[in-house]
Amino acid sequence: MSGLVLKLAPNERLLINGAVIENGARRTRLSIKTAEVNILRLRDAIHPDEARTPVSRACYEAQLVLSGDRDADQGRQLLLQHLEQISQVFEDRDSRKLLADATESVLSQKFYPALKALRDLLPREARLIGAGR
Repeated sequence: MSGLVLKLAPNERLLINGAVIENGARRTRLSIKTAEVNILRLRDAIHPDEARTPVSRACYEAQLVLSGDRDADQGRQLLLQHLEQISQVFEDRDSRKLLADATESVLSQKFYPALKALRDLLPREARLIGAGR
């Protein structure tokens, strides 16, 4: 079992199954071996007021599941709706791949990889919004 490897900066915080964990003064590497664990780096967290675009709202929804604030089944349904809407906008191959990865992760109830794929879409979305002005 390979698991998830997290490399933490000094004093970095993360949320594991609803518990806030703070790293010490040195860089740390953690190997998470348990499956079905909900992990969210707090540096990656989106504040509710910042979730104003379709991709950031999808990221926020994944974040709610990871933090334990949203039931996984309900979050899966809502995320799939967000992904369907987002897929209507992104047409380039790289974005489609990220969307496919996010969708596959959501269907497998692997919300951290889904969040990671969605976060990679944020700069692309910002460019599209900027180009539309």
